[in-house]
Amino acid sequence: MKMRGTVLFKTCEFENFLVFCEYPLFVGIIYLLFSPGISLKTQELYALVFVTRYLDLFTRYVSFYNSVMKLVFLGTSFAIVWYMRYHKVVKQTYNKDEDTFKHYFLVLPSFLLALLIPHGFNTVEILWTFSIYLEAVAILPQLVLLQRSRNIDNLTGNYVFLLGGYRVLYLFNWVYRFFTENHKMRWIPWMSGLIQTALYADFFYYYIKSWKNREKLKLPA
Repeated sequence: MKMRGTVLFKTCEFENFLVFCEYPLFVGIIYLLFSPGISLKTQELYALVFVTRYLDLFTRYVSFYNSVMKLVFLGTSFAIVWYMRYHKVVKQTYNKDEDTFKHYFLVLPSFLLALLIPHGFNTVEILWTFSIYLEAVAILPQLVLLQRSRNIDNLTGNYVFLLGGYRVLYLFNWVYRFFTENHKMRWIPWMSGLIQTALYADFFYYYIKSWKNREKLKLPA
């Protein structure tokens, strides 16, 4: 009974930590609804990431929080793509002419890498690994769009910063899990997460610089 109570406490403690880590992502989604410089290509990649990652939604129960978060990520991802493509007002703010990154070139290499270095040798595990690899580079179309845009809207800049902040906080999440889960190594999400965070490094530098100097955010071409 005491052991069960300890497990429940650790589960609740870990989920509270996840809420803290994912807070920037939720705020970022709110910014996203009002931002004119968002890349549809990146949003489509994120939708594919969450679909392939959460295939176990109805077959494996972890916790109420876990199930709710999966539904939130799936629902918001597809809602954003639909709004950007078909909503009469929102689609007018989408800069299609500059959002030209060939995002499908990111999908095939990620899938091939998942086949070569999977988390496990079954369909669900391979697709989960694919989602991890794809998420690491899904921000590239957005970063390229920002580089091509002469005037970066404040809301768009804040959205990308919060998205990167979510990833940085997850680095702390991995450190936390390493020391609380018997030092279990998770090379696939760790390396993918480090690559993803590195992609944000240049943006973070110019974002903080513009904020410090109270200047308009601009990225080098």
